[in-house]
Amino acid sequence: MRTYHIQEPDLIIKKQVQATLDGLSKPIGSLGKLEGVARKIATIQKTLTPTLTHPHHLIFVGDNGISDEQISPSPKEITWQQAMNIMQGGAGINVFVRQHHFDLVVIDAGTDHDFPTDMGIIDRKIRRGTRNFLHEAALLPDEVNLALQYGEEVVNLIDHHGCNVVSMGELGVGSTAAASMWMSLLTSIPLPQCSGYAFGGKYSDHKLHVLTDALKRFILPVTPMNVMSEFGSLELIMATGAMLRAAELNMVILIDGFLMSTAFLMAYKINPDIEHYAIFCQRSEDKGHRQLLEYLGVEPLLHLNFYVGEGSGAVCAYPLIQSAVNLLTQMSRFDETFTQRTRYDLNDPAIDA
Repeated sequence: MRTYHIQEPDLIIKKQVQATLDGLSKPIGSLGKLEGVARKIATIQKTLTPTLTHPHHLIFVGDNGISDEQISPSPKEITWQQAMNIMQGGAGINVFVRQHHFDLVVIDAGTDHDFPTDMGIIDRKIRRGTRNFLHEAALLPDEVNLALQYGEEVVNLIDHHGCNVVSMGELGVGSTAAASMWMSLLTSIPLPQCSGYAFGGKYSDHKLHVLTDALKRFILPVTPMNVMSEFGSLELIMATGAMLRAAELNMVILIDGFLMSTAFLMAYKINPDIEHYAIFCQRSEDKGHRQLLEYLGVEPLLHLNFYVGEGSGAVCAYPLIQSAVNLLTQMSRFDETFTQRTRYDLNDPAIDA
């Protein structure tokens, strides 16, 4: 795994941004989370007049061998079928990216399906789904490194198109199983608190039983490479690489629900400075997400009761992200307002009457 070089915040510009926010024509701190978002974006871009340009939404698609254990009510074929639906513009995420003017990029990270070459899906298939981690390592270390690299390459592509704000999502039956394993191992939170659907049921119980058995197989040191290799999901690993590269390029990274928060967790374990580039957009209904957010010490902008995936919550939060930028760049300052009113009063003909 290569070393990622992510810049720490410039404390001088951070103080300047805070002073500007405090001087706006409002009570100090009265716009709450939006002020924090504005401060983070301005600090990333090192300017008091930040802009958001050419937002992109990336969806990484892959199959997971653990789905062979019937841990989900959805068959694995749903993965490629929904990817086709997205490319045809018929999914919920299509509605949101159209509404908020995102460019949508779909990447085949490792599906057990051959997409038509003219469909527009970027082919970065490493293998036709991961191995079943109940019985063996999901991926080889070389496959993990290649997935990280491919995630980086997609971000390089959108950077060349002038993108400075990116959101991500995934599509893959069984990816929540991998995310649960990542979360438990990387945070030491017990697996039962990391696994399961928000609505419970027989699949949650069976899934927990399978994952508990899989965890017994793990005897290696807990490192990012070991966790990704043993329990890897290609779509999550590519998202991890994409996040790390986006931070290197000083992009604003919009984090969606449980799965993308888990990819962020992995990226954070690789390089903690990524936290300075991430904005958490929504808390999903997946069972472990609240505890993961508490572990990370973050509070998302929204709680929409989502568990749809595909990065939908991050795109839905985008208008609030834009509002945060606008308040910093368009709102008047108290000293400017006072000066303008004083000048108006002095020139008022009524003064001479």
